[in-house]
Amino acid sequence: MNFIITETLNAIKQIYNEEISESVINIQETRKEFEGQITIVVFPIVRFSKKSPEETATAIGEYLVENVKEVTGFNVVKGFLNLSIADSYWLNLFNNELLSDDFAKVKPNGQKVMVEYSSPNTNKPLHLGHVRNNLLGYAVAELLKADGYEVFKVNLVNDRGIHICKSMLAWEKWGNGETPESSGLKGDHLVGKYYVIFDKEYKKQIEALIAEGQTEDEAKKSASLIKEAQQMLLAWEAGDEHVIALWKKMNGWVYDGFAVSYKNLGVDFDKYYYESNTYLLGKDTVDEGLEKGVFFKKEDGSVWIDLTAEGLDQKLVLRADGTSVYITQDLGTAQMKYDDYHMDQSIYVVGNEQDYHFKVLFLILEKLGKSWAKGLHHLSYGMVDLPSGKMKSREGTVVDADDLVAEMIETAKQKTEALGKINDFSAEEKEELYYNIGLGALKYFLLKVEPKKRLLFDPSESIDFQGHTGPFIQYTHARIKSLLSKADYKLTVGEEQLNVALSPTELEMIMLLAKYPEEIANAAKAYSPAFLANYLYEVAKLFNKFYHEVPPIVKEENTALKQHRLNICKLTADVLKSGTNILGINVPERM
Repeated sequence: MNFIITETLNAIKQIYNEEISESVINIQETRKEFEGQITIVVFPIVRFSKKSPEETATAIGEYLVENVKEVTGFNVVKGFLNLSIADSYWLNLFNNELLSDDFAKVKPNGQKVMVEYSSPNTNKPLHLGHVRNNLLGYAVAELLKADGYEVFKVNLVNDRGIHICKSMLAWEKWGNGETPESSGLKGDHLVGKYYVIFDKEYKKQIEALIAEGQTEDEAKKSASLIKEAQQMLLAWEAGDEHVIALWKKMNGWVYDGFAVSYKNLGVDFDKYYYESNTYLLGKDTVDEGLEKGVFFKKEDGSVWIDLTAEGLDQKLVLRADGTSVYITQDLGTAQMKYDDYHMDQSIYVVGNEQDYHFKVLFLILEKLGKSWAKGLHHLSYGMVDLPSGKMKSREGTVVDADDLVAEMIETAKQKTEALGKINDFSAEEKEELYYNIGLGALKYFLLKVEPKKRLLFDPSESIDFQGHTGPFIQYTHARIKSLLSKADYKLTVGEEQLNVALSPTELEMIMLLAKYPEEIANAAKAYSPAFLANYLYEVAKLFNKFYHEVPPIVKEENTALKQHRLNICKLTADVLKSGTNILGINVPERM
């Protein structure tokens, strides 16, 4: 629509003898209740016209109708000039740009961006919160790729610390040599089982000590189990061979389990960072900060930064005994990641409970003079809740990711079989379809909501073939592919298709499909897959309206009109497939 801006500038020059900046011209899509397709917001122009908004809009509208062949009419609503654009313009755009191989393909922009997501602990399986994290991180990375960035997906694994030692200690005490093979459990579930056992036994000890007269705080500190776990952590840090061997064995089980979960979720990583390799990083950064006067030492030898001038608190960056805190490690890891990739942006996909932590981290890095600190971004997201009683969790508190995926696939199976449309599918095709529908429902439901919002996830509601859901989009794609197959479709773009008469819904379809590259760019800029997810739903919804309004396309006798409408179907299917792939959703060819 650049020609509208250019011609409006010409109109202002001719009518008012004023040369104004392009930035003054604000154009948008016309609201559905008014006639036209493109609206010019006239209010910023009146200071040059010295006329009322209505007079200014009318004068510009008359000029455009008279001098621009693509503008066939106009109407004025207060300070808004609504323009009707000729069908020939939209048909030319559709046939020559939207149907080209280059449509929605963006050239590399030379910018590098890192997306860090997942960040699991190796003492338990992935849960529902991790599911949102993984799906969000993956989709944002794919969006940025589609928008021309070179993207690096990384996973910082929390594989050390007292919580890891709790699982290790419990397995040593009560495991009797149990392994994933002997138990039939996924490795992450097996290790998680012993984390739960530790917690139960620890609570028993606390209760016993309280009964003997200790306060709760005293009991938590003096219970023998927690002391043993702390000793194990010290032994790990000292390089004790037995503890290290046990740690490697149990972490190995967890990684094998995670690999299965990641595959089922359809997410991947270019590089893994491990806390066991990075926890000592950051001490050099602390020394650097002391030299620069960014940090200060207290009398006990601990190192701090004062951020009260920025509305934050004083923050500890190194303990008095010289040991690291989380922020120390994160400072070092941030430097390490930059040294590895020299990226222009780095996005941390982490829940909103860490908002304060990342404000502090980024501010410290800026104060240290790190030129790359301006490119750091915390993609903060809200919690996911389930309606009470909708799903059983293995430990009764959190919903396990593997259980959730299994339930989604089972629900997809039940709902699909109830429709009775896949009797000719092989057993293998059915299993693939149930997986694609179940995961498509899960991913779409979690991604269609703005990341910052807390959301309520209902597994059953998410699998609806008619609602605002992933399966509705998948079903629309499959319906189009079936139609194109019946029509023995081949892409053809000819002169005769430039002269067909467009119905209002066809025009709406072309305008909506034309917005696809812009939707990707907007979603990437906002780090919000929700923008793209909701756009794809609008495309699927409008296509179904178009499909029901036009006579049966396959039976259409006007060859040019038939080909034109099949081309609309083809482009719609391509956009749905391309867009859902960015979100990590597979659209079946048939359902």
